[in-house]
This record gives sequence, C-alpha cells and structure tokens, in this order.
Amino acid sequence: RVRIVALGSFQEVGRSAILLQTPEANILLDAGIKPTNEQDELPLFDLPEFDVDLLDAVVITHAHLDHCGALPLLYKYGYKGPVYMTEPTLHLAKLLFEDYLKVSSREGKRELFSARDVNSALLHAYTISYGEVTDIAPGVRLTLYRAGHILGSAIVHLHVGEGLINAVYTGDMKFAKTMLLDPANSKFPRAEVLIMESTYGGRNDVLPSEDDARLELAKIVRDTAEKGGVVLIPVLAIGRAQEVLIGLLDLMKRGVLPQLPIFIEGMVDEVSAVHMTFPEYLSAEVRNLIYNDENPFTAENVHVIHGEEREEVVSKRPAIILATSGMLTGGPVLDYLRILAGDGNSSLVFVSYQAEGTLGRRILQGLRKLTFTDHSGKMVTVELQMRVFRVEGFSGHSDRKQLENFVRRMEPSPKLLILNHGESGKIAELRSYFLSEWFRKKFNLNLEVLTPKNAEAIRIV
Repeated sequence: RVRIVALGSFQEVGRSAILLQTPEANILLDAGIKPTNEQDELPLFDLPEFDVDLLDAVVITHAHLDHCGALPLLYKYGYKGPVYMTEPTLHLAKLLFEDYLKVSSREGKRELFSARDVNSALLHAYTISYGEVTDIAPGVRLTLYRAGHILGSAIVHLHVGEGLINAVYTGDMKFAKTMLLDPANSKFPRAEVLIMESTYGGRNDVLPSEDDARLELAKIVRDTAEKGGVVLIPVLAIGRAQEVLIGLLDLMKRGVLPQLPIFIEGMVDEVSAVHMTFPEYLSAEVRNLIYNDENPFTAENVHVIHGEEREEVVSKRPAIILATSGMLTGGPVLDYLRILAGDGNSSLVFVSYQAEGTLGRRILQGLRKLTFTDHSGKMVTVELQMRVFRVEGFSGHSDRKQLENFVRRMEPSPKLLILNHGESGKIAELRSYFLSEWFRKKFNLNLEVLTPKNAEAIRIV
C-alpha cells in the first residue's frame, strides 16, 4: 500500500528524486538535476507512476542543484502545490536558481526553466523549522531534522497513516561536527524505513578529520606561497566555500599560515550573507564569532571579486582564490584555471566530491591537456602544469565510518535500509558490509538492505 519509486540518484550521484506513494497521496522527496551531462540530467518524470497532476507535495532537503535543480521545472509542467523546506534553503535555492539561469545564458547552455518558473516555485514554498510537525498530504506528516551537510540542510521524517509506516530520508548528511555545522540528527520518534545516501560508501572511503584536512591544506598553501604562487580552490558556493574559508581564517588567526589575501568569486559572497542571516543554524563557535564582531565572512583579508579583475587578481601573489563551480563544470573557476594552468608554482586544490564525467574528476584521473574558449571565442589548448591536490575531510558528506555510525546509532533502529546517492560500486560494497555476518553479530542489527536502480519501485508496506 505504500511504495517508494526511484526517479533519480539510485546507483548514481545526481538528480535526486524519490516518489513516495500511499493510497491517498503522492509526495516527491527532492527534485534534482545531474549537472554533469545533458542526456540524463533530469529525474525520470516520464515514468507512468509519476503524474505531476496527482502530486500532493514536494519536500526539498537542501539547496544544491542535484537535489533542487528540477523544482522550477515541476511548476513549468503544471504543478501548483506546495513545496516544503527550511528557511535558509529557500534563500539559498533562490540564489542558486538565479545563478543557474545567469550561467546557462552566458555559456549558451539549454535552460531547463525560466525566471517565471523559478518565481512560481518560490511563491509556493512553505518554510518549516527543525522539529516542527506539519501535515502535508492526507495521512502524511512531515518533520525536518538537522542534516549537518550545508546551512539549512534537512533529514526528512514522514509519518504515514496512523502509524502505518515511518520513513526517514537522509538527503545528503554529515554525521560529524564541523567548524560550521553541528552533526546530523539520529534520533526520531519512530522509524521503520531508512533511505540513506552512500556517496562515500566504498570500503576505502574513510576521510581524514576536518582538523587533519585543515593542516594538509595549510601545508599546500605554505609551500605554494613560498614559491610566490596562487592556490586555486574550486568550491561549491553553498557549503564547501564557507567551510574552507572559515578553516583558512582560523589557520591564519592561529599563526599556522601567514596572513594572505583570500579572493572569492561566484555567488560565494551572497551565500555567506545568508549564513550571517541565520546564525541559529550554525555551530556555536561560528555563531559566537558573528555575535562578537569577529565575523569570518567579512574578515578584512577576504576580497569579493566580480569578474572584471581576474587577470589582476592572479598577479597579486601569493594569494588564495576560492571560485565556483566546485567540479569545474562551468563558472569563474574555469577562467582562473585557464590563466593559471601553465604556472608550475601555483596549485589546484580539490576539496569537494568530483562526480563521474566532470572535468574535476578527469583532472584527478590524470588529464593534463585542457581546452578552453578564450574571450574572443577561440578554442585554446593549455598544458596543466599547476600542482594538483585533493584534500578530503572538508566534505559535507558522511564517510564510510560515519555512515556505519549513523545506522548503528539511529534510534529507533530501522528494519529496512534503502541505499541511494552513490556510485553503484560503492553502494554494493556498503550493502555487503551491512549484510555481513560480522556486522550483524557485533551490533545485533538484522537489517534488510535494498539497492534499487532508477525506475524501480519498492513496496514498503
């Protein structure tokens, strides 16, 4: 009687979309796009199970395009119902949609939706706080909980029927404290089903702590600064940029790093302003800095750039540049990369997940001949001579150990675990681990673990 239909993000990362069907209601959890390629960038909205006219409610976990990028499209298709999210998510999603339209137009990419569709989506948004219980459809109650991934990110709890079934959907979550945010919530009133992200679910996906990641980044910055180079850090404007910025400023404050200029570009500044608007969603440490006039987002060595000064910025050395997009799929970071690519004294530092098929992933896999379009529209090929680093530990996702801890510590323990939002190999490894005799005996957890593919439906009651 209650089914979960996999519309996107199953056996893959990107285009998150899950349809929960009950005899009386249809609820969509997330509506993301896959920013990496155009042939399968959208969720499977053409499946017979999905009918936009029968949709009762949409719930968005957080403001990243792979979780909310297709939301305006639903309104373009004729959806007129409510969409639920936290208040910071609403503000961040607005920035994200506007930026998406701006970048698509500038780069001549196909636009999935218009500014009018964005306005429709925003006008239908209902914001709810963590812990607030809301009826969203016949027989379905929604509660959002802290997810620890980015500002305002939420874990979804759905109470279906009069206690018929309780489902928890993690969205993207971090089950560990970071400088910026407190960890994901793991205690719920009731829960039989857990749908959990598995981005770092592989057996070797154990990330260093954030402290270790900061020290590793400090070493790269120091070495690059001594050579008079530039440290270029591609960032996701929402989440990673703020986490890395706070980490760098903390290192400078403690004297681990010299005071260097930090240049930020590409929506990072507007996003940081939203963080300042909602200090109650941040960790106590950052909240206290903001309240005590030591706001890290407005520190005097942080300079906001608006595109016209890139050549000049690169000439100010040594320096650090944080620019979007985080996976090198577009945005100002590509211009900086084009200018700096041939500079062996400079460093390119990846701090966030690089999805399959992105330029970021291909560089990590060894690609060194890069092709750019210059300002006159000519294609130029440049040999990448910058040193390339990958600093893990700033991730807003749980690593393998944190995913295991979340499942072990979740109260109450779920009976059914559904894994999504991970590459198929990582999901397979995580499933094997949870089903292993060792895990079952050691933690006395006898889970049923399912790993559906996109387009599959699972009956949960």
